[in-house]
Amino acid sequence: MDKKFEKYAKVFLEQNSKINLISKNDEKYLWEKHIKDSLAISYFFEKYDINPAGMCMLDIGTGGGFPALPVAIVYPQMNVAALDSIRKKINAISDMKDKLNINNLTLICDRAENLNLKYDIITARAVSKLSKIIEYAVPLLEDDGYFIAYKSLKAQDEIDEAQEVLKKFCVKVDTIIPYELSADENFKRNLVVIRHS
Repeated sequence: MDKKFEKYAKVFLEQNSKINLISKNDEKYLWEKHIKDSLAISYFFEKYDINPAGMCMLDIGTGGGFPALPVAIVYPQMNVAALDSIRKKINAISDMKDKLNINNLTLICDRAENLNLKYDIITARAVSKLSKIIEYAVPLLEDDGYFIAYKSLKAQDEIDEAQEVLKKFCVKVDTIIPYELSADENFKRNLVVIRHS
């Protein structure tokens, strides 16, 4: 873990002692299960040969700031917005943002259905089933944008369940990018990339 993330982990754990952003049991896996998982978006950038500089990303249901905060740290040329309807979570992320001096992160305390901006990339991690989150994400997606859902091994089941919603919003699953996180056990994960069809 480099210096930037050492400081981030310290600041995050301070906040987590005041407000439960992740479970206490998960604190020892902060790097593997949360930060490293958030940064799996790099596999998407590599696969699609995308330079994210200047792009606008929205993270729906950011919770403790995942993936928004780690992504904003690693990609300072990207404009990242973190959305959550719970004010105390947004306040906690705001405090971390100030302490870490992150200038490319905007915080929005609201619900996705109240937004009327469009984004190049939309992410959602540990928010809801794919069929549900598509309804919130796709209306906010630029025509040539990408919606990236961080999903478990059960990604294909969720995709199967979401077929009607995919058709309704005229979007398709463009690709599934599998990756692994090394913790005490290996966590297999997937990025589900959705685009307008």
